[in-house]
Amino acid sequence: MDEFSFAQKQRLAYIDFKLYFTGMVTRSEIVSHFELGLAAATRDLKFYKDNAPENMAYDNVEKKYFITTQFKPIFKHDARRTLIKLANNISDGFDSIGDTSFPIESPSPLNVPDIDIIAKLSQAIINHKPISVIYTSLSSGSGARELVPHSIVDNGLRWHLRAYDRKSKSFRDFVLTRITKVTILAQTPSPEEDKLEDHQWMRMVPLQIIPHPNNVKHPTAIKLDFGMDKGILEVNVRAAMAGYLLRRWNVDCSESASLSGPEYQLYLQNIQTLYGAENLAIAPGYQQELKSPNYG
Repeated sequence: MDEFSFAQKQRLAYIDFKLYFTGMVTRSEIVSHFELGLAAATRDLKFYKDNAPENMAYDNVEKKYFITTQFKPIFKHDARRTLIKLANNISDGFDSIGDTSFPIESPSPLNVPDIDIIAKLSQAIINHKPISVIYTSLSSGSGARELVPHSIVDNGLRWHLRAYDRKSKSFRDFVLTRITKVTILAQTPSPEEDKLEDHQWMRMVPLQIIPHPNNVKHPTAIKLDFGMDKGILEVNVRAAMAGYLLRRWNVDCSESASLSGPEYQLYLQNIQTLYGAENLAIAPGYQQELKSPNYG
């Protein structure tokens, strides 16, 4: 592929994607999608055929190229990214999304942050600047805060900002939709406000998750669901994010796997790994010192 230009790689990837995910591709689709002439589209199909001669076969009656049983994609199509793109109709230029209606749906987002807020936060993080925000919390209502942000995070249910809070002098999570105004400050953060000092963020926690020993009749199904190796799913997660992940997956974190109910199909085998992590009040069944999630 090295001899092809970027634009030509896009067209070859389009052919690869169409074959892989729809089972067919036509010359007219290439012409329409890339606004090419017929000769250029024919040339791209020939290039693809030369590189992967077993991947497609032409049907003279239907005037289409069809996928073959020997098909092997010549581009890498990451499963997670592809599903997200298909479900949200997002194209990166190396696929046929937008041309084809794919039968894939995702839950409607209930929490959609303001794009201008996201832009300002991104600028502040990239340029290592503190910010002044108007933030509305459940405990104290609306007010001004000065934060030093370092990451924007999707916790599985909503987006939040990880930042040093100058009011509490600690690193905390701030829900993006509760931020209504952002002003970037012309200051240099102090050393204790640096991301490297956010120990809950920098600490990685190894989780060993197994099928629930009491609630699951056929554990093989759970092993297949989560791609477990020898019956265990090993996940490394930031300590600051552990509670969110365990809640999202309904992982029973009780000492004796005591939570019952069909939603608890997973169990945390190495509970001791959570010692010292924050936000564990939201981890199902976890009994260490209970306290509310560390939202600002």
